[in-house]
Amino acid sequence: MPSNRAVSYQGPGKVEVQNIDYPEFELKDGPGVNPANVGRKVPHGAIVKTVATNICGSDQHMVRGRTTAPIGLVLGHEITGEVVEVGPDAEFTKVGDLVSVPFNISCGRCRNCKEGKTGICENVNPDQPGSAYGYVDMGGWVGGQAQYVLVPYADWNLLKFPDRDQAMEKILDLAMLTDILPTGFHGCVTAGVRPGSTVYIAGAGPVGLAAAVSAFLLGAAAVIVGDLNKDRLEQARSFGCETVDVSRGEPKDQIEQILGVPEVDCGVDAVGFEARGHGADAGQERPATVLNSLMEITRAGGALGIPGLYVTGDPGAHDEAAKQGSLSIRLGLGWAKSLSFTTGQCPVMRYNYYLMQAILHDRVQIAKAVNAVPIPLERAPQGYEDFDQGAASKFVLDPNGVLGTTG
Repeated sequence: MPSNRAVSYQGPGKVEVQNIDYPEFELKDGPGVNPANVGRKVPHGAIVKTVATNICGSDQHMVRGRTTAPIGLVLGHEITGEVVEVGPDAEFTKVGDLVSVPFNISCGRCRNCKEGKTGICENVNPDQPGSAYGYVDMGGWVGGQAQYVLVPYADWNLLKFPDRDQAMEKILDLAMLTDILPTGFHGCVTAGVRPGSTVYIAGAGPVGLAAAVSAFLLGAAAVIVGDLNKDRLEQARSFGCETVDVSRGEPKDQIEQILGVPEVDCGVDAVGFEARGHGADAGQERPATVLNSLMEITRAGGALGIPGLYVTGDPGAHDEAAKQGSLSIRLGLGWAKSLSFTTGQCPVMRYNYYLMQAILHDRVQIAKAVNAVPIPLERAPQGYEDFDQGAASKFVLDPNGVLGTTG
């Protein structure tokens, strides 16, 4: 049986690459595994040999100690790989298929899945709707920053690439299909982006940059990205975005300089609950800042797409309310402007096939836009550290040496 190396959370600010068990078609007990899921049979699953698995900002929240993630949790929910084994109930998935794995784990059988709401599947997490690989409170499915990973409901969950050779030529782009590209696209769709729209995206991390790429794909006339990090803002400008440095003050004044008016048609929150303040408060954590500023700068009757992560438990928050996920949001302002809000996990399967086609037909160069940097699995701790320090990169782990990384 092959060895299996994986990245695990070892406490605030620390991850390690360790040996873990090779996956079986049964969910075993382990760090973060929901007791009600222990022993769950997965005859409908597939074992995937990982080709690429990305470090995500959502992982970083856990590694910073900002969630209730347990020590030893195997990380990683952005998985692309090759099927090497299928369970007896998998009918269409075949050994050798090169696939993208949506970060949402869904059954395809419950009411929400049948309605396309795969981010809130009712059958894969005993505690609440919605699940993901390697993530706290998501049912305990083992993460995919590993050489091998178990994918349940394989026929339903896996997106097969139609041509292996073509896919490998674009593998860094296709590696973004599991999460950030659909998530950014979902943020723009739910914000109402359409041809001619003006769009403000809060956050120039990988999800924010993916949202900016998506806004252009949807036909936006002007895409403005706001952040504190000058390197990330420069990355946004590299593919045609206007930028706002929020350390200089509230976004509306800089938006007015760009557009002639201090508002946009559509707003996207790609930051989430660890938001920083603007202007003089730029060094301080202000978790409601992004949501409140988006309500201020989005035109009356507009919409906010909120793919940025918000949690119900944040032990590292600076006040008791925020520790429970309660933020001081100006809901009255949003109500007065008749703004629409869409929150929650992106239902990846709603978009990933079409975005795959956009990549394969050269309509999107997402890896270049987010500055995808492949690194060996053993360098994951350094990748996490660099990402935490604000590197303008999307780190792609190469657990099995398929991408040709060394060192």
